[in-house]
Amino acid sequence: MKKFKHLAGCLALCAAFGVAGGAVAQDDRHTTVQDGIEVRPLSRLTKVVPAETVNQAAAQQYTQMMSQAQQKGVLLPPSHPQVQRLRAIAQRIIPHSARWNQEASRWQWQVNVIDSKDVNAFCMPGGRIGFFTGILTSLKLTDDEVAAVMGHEIAHALREHSREKMAKQGLTNIGARLTGLAASAIFGVDPSFTGSLANAGAQLVGLKFSRNDEREADLVGLDIAARAGYDPRAGIALWRKMAALSQRAPIELLSTHPGGESRINDMQAHMNVLLPVYARTKGTTAAKLPPYRSNVALR
Repeated sequence: MKKFKHLAGCLALCAAFGVAGGAVAQDDRHTTVQDGIEVRPLSRLTKVVPAETVNQAAAQQYTQMMSQAQQKGVLLPPSHPQVQRLRAIAQRIIPHSARWNQEASRWQWQVNVIDSKDVNAFCMPGGRIGFFTGILTSLKLTDDEVAAVMGHEIAHALREHSREKMAKQGLTNIGARLTGLAASAIFGVDPSFTGSLANAGAQLVGLKFSRNDEREADLVGLDIAARAGYDPRAGIALWRKMAALSQRAPIELLSTHPGGESRINDMQAHMNVLLPVYARTKGTTAAKLPPYRSNVALR
């Protein structure tokens, strides 16, 4: 009898999780279009994690990271040419960010550069941007390509992907545990075994969400960069460079990022709406724009 009561409880909780999962799927199906850029609406699940909580955590983590970098002598000073360069690019992009999230107009934006070989950059919730010198030097980024990277990272913050991921991951973990318990109750299987299988599946679901977020960030990022007067075709050049830098990329199914060619195809499919936006900032039309030229020969 205890076993059946335990099973009933598990199934009830799984059903509740299924309703929450349905809300996730429903959010993903309904999209909105802004000047040709199709995005999902901001997930209702973000309400599970208060914005204030996320912003406070991000502020604390960012401060700690920059403090540690300064102590180690790898935080570039404001007078450094690369810091001045990135802050100038950010000043042009940031005014266009509120069109994707009105809260961005109240963010306390920061831009810092860490001297490291890491080929990476980020933007934490609340507009806290960080670049590693490795991505600037290894890829020899032009200003347009820096804007593509920066726009992409800012877009993650604008679309509240971190907050959404925290909420989804919490629900997914709950569902994984409940599924394991229910299966063990039905079939008499060791809960640790079924739990491990469920957790593996949960990780794949999480990766799928991440790939969707990356594709969205690519397009929203190029949109705000284009409005700031940076050539959106730089996004394509950027990923050509990334492909050349890393010839042995992970299988897309097991990667938190879409494959390079997949990203390039998505960007190319939206150039018909991105290029006119950029062309207007130059006082011309998309048809009259010269070809994009990077500082490295690309295939």
